[in-house]
Amino acid sequence: MKEQDRLQQVLDIGIMLTAEKNPDKLFDCIMNTAMTLTSSDAGTLYLVDGDGLRFRIMKTLSKGVDKGKDGEKIDIPPVPLKRENICAYAALTKQVLSIDNVYESELFDFSGPKRYDAMNEYHTQSMVAIPMINADDKVLAVMQLINATNADGSIRPYTKEEQRILLSLASQTAIAIANRDYIEEINLQMWSFTEALTEAIDARTPYNGSHTRKVAQYSGMLVDAINKKHEEGVEELSFTKEHKDEIVMAAYLHDIGKMIVPIEVMNKQTRLANYLKQMEDRLENISLRLKVDFLNGDITKETYDEEAGKVTETDELIHRVDTMGFLDDDTQAAVLKVVEYVYQNPSGEVVIPYITEDEKECLLIKKGTLTAGEREIMESHALMTERILSKVHFNKAFAMAPIWAAEHHECINGKGYPKHISGDELGPEARILAVADICDALLATDRPYKKPLPK
Repeated sequence: MKEQDRLQQVLDIGIMLTAEKNPDKLFDCIMNTAMTLTSSDAGTLYLVDGDGLRFRIMKTLSKGVDKGKDGEKIDIPPVPLKRENICAYAALTKQVLSIDNVYESELFDFSGPKRYDAMNEYHTQSMVAIPMINADDKVLAVMQLINATNADGSIRPYTKEEQRILLSLASQTAIAIANRDYIEEINLQMWSFTEALTEAIDARTPYNGSHTRKVAQYSGMLVDAINKKHEEGVEELSFTKEHKDEIVMAAYLHDIGKMIVPIEVMNKQTRLANYLKQMEDRLENISLRLKVDFLNGDITKETYDEEAGKVTETDELIHRVDTMGFLDDDTQAAVLKVVEYVYQNPSGEVVIPYITEDEKECLLIKKGTLTAGEREIMESHALMTERILSKVHFNKAFAMAPIWAAEHHECINGKGYPKHISGDELGPEARILAVADICDALLATDRPYKKPLPK
């Protein structure tokens, strides 16, 4: 190749190394470029794998051999990392090795290439092996080229200039591979961190065991559905794979703030929860006091029957209200009636309310199991999600995930929480999380305070 053309090839490959994300295409392009730069007829790319060199790309132009493209596996045993093999020696010593004529060299064991020649009517002559070394001085791969040719097709040795260019190319490739590995490792670390937090969140309550995973699953399904509509030409919005991953990451993190919500609020199954037992004990206490008062002659039979009836009325009501789905007006009126009941002994010294103020608040819950104060505590998890995640450094790929996670309870009409975002200020990602979150809440079969809705 002309020097100018060769330089252009090197520049082009440098650009490609920073842009290509598919390792299969990267390896194939590297080999094609290296062979073109040196007018080589054949080449092999080996990846360092344990104590051997695994075949990754194999090309022989004159024989039409082109293996390893698109991730195709090459079913050939790895080359052992032993010094008698030229490619292994290059990996072990981190040196560029060039052989002018394989059949005249005794430096290495070339029995393999010679067997290949005999089996395929080929002639291996010149050879060069270049280690691919990353910034940590670690050999990731070895590139081996065979039979550099002149313009007339005759085989020639690899020049010093070509070896220098190939070493530069190999170094750039190794760094590009290492960078991709680092990015992948960082992403895996982020996902494993996220999954660990998810496990901790869902393990706090038996009634939310798979909620986070389902919200993540539903969010991904919604993204896929939107993309399908986009492909059909009926939806302008669409998401890349990276955008989808960021949304799913946000879904996994959306309830992290629940780690600080008191477990008695998280797991509150009924309106009265732990209050019920103390109410039962109090009513039994009042009932016994009334019997003592009657037996001592301090109250009449008529008064005893009336007061005992109030105890029974109250006991039956609190058990019914405790687990009912919606508090209707008649039941609410009945609660407001019994909360006025008190026990007072004949001398007027002891006054025991049948129902305390805290218990009254629980009994008057219209829907669900949480009081206004408990609901405020529960809703604080969205703000805590934001605070907790603000302490974590998210790489560029997931930078928006914590923001969307903290917005999963916002509503388009501004009546959501914690920041009452509304309208176009609420992006499609947060809306997707909100729909997925509510969908699972409605379909869930493990919620003690409600029955699931049919799909």
